[in-house]
Amino acid sequence: MEIEDTYCEAFEGLVVQLMVTAQDTLFLDRAVNSFTALPSTVFGDAEGGIVKWLTKEETVDGRIGAIVQLWVTGTGKKATAKFYEQLGRRMRQGILVVPTTAVFNYYPGTTEFKFNMMNNVGHCGDGYEWIVEKFNRKLINVPIMMGYDFSIEEELTYAKGVMGGNLWLFCDSIDSGIKIGREGVKIIAELDNICTTFDVCSAGSKPVPPDAKFPEIGPSTNHTFCPTLKGTILKEEFKVPEGVKSIPELIFNAIDVDTIKLAMKKTIEGIIDMEGLIKISAGNYEGKLGKFRIPLKELGLNKNYFISN
Repeated sequence: MEIEDTYCEAFEGLVVQLMVTAQDTLFLDRAVNSFTALPSTVFGDAEGGIVKWLTKEETVDGRIGAIVQLWVTGTGKKATAKFYEQLGRRMRQGILVVPTTAVFNYYPGTTEFKFNMMNNVGHCGDGYEWIVEKFNRKLINVPIMMGYDFSIEEELTYAKGVMGGNLWLFCDSIDSGIKIGREGVKIIAELDNICTTFDVCSAGSKPVPPDAKFPEIGPSTNHTFCPTLKGTILKEEFKVPEGVKSIPELIFNAIDVDTIKLAMKKTIEGIIDMEGLIKISAGNYEGKLGKFRIPLKELGLNKNYFISN
């Protein structure tokens, strides 16, 4: 098993971290997965992920719950406005419509940036919504036909975070790729304040070149790393090592770069001895994508595993 001497490239975005609760697992699963599904920042929208699941003893209102994150790329005024819009859309159509759900702010630490959720969610009550004080928080109560009204904390914290942390796992078969990829996702799920946006991602993308065949598609398959294209593309262009049949990618966002680094280190240490793993690398765009470069050699791993580019 070898680790490539390369770096992971990541970039800034905006994030909210929320606690979602519900009466039972069916409703909770539906709400959480609807809110976080379809990563679409490449289309100018949002992406989300599940941080962890919570027991009744761990939630604000004593029901089962989950910690989730939602993200947009960028940190300026346009990104902030887009974020507020996307957050409202996913909240209204992903969580509010699921019976017995409630949403609470769960961003760790303090920040001056807050969204007031009345205009983009609260007014779903058509003027019949009201503010209640409960659980030492101010909640917007939205009356709905179910009879169990929807509640959302009036102010939700948002802040800058780090998007696009990643690892590439070069495996000797599709089965080993699935098994090792799932183990990596499991390890990341044990950490706080970080989420995987695709879980095991099967299709690493590449930058859109000036001469792209289908520019309207946006980022397309990273064809030089597709194992099934061996013999189809030029030999000097094909970058899949001998014996590699599957290259799943893990992609993760976190509230800070230290959490990204911790996830990378913990994941590599947890999977490095798994059968079928040939090589570990990371995706980057030669420094053109984002402000963060995280060299794998600086994660505190055993230096004997590394190979040169």
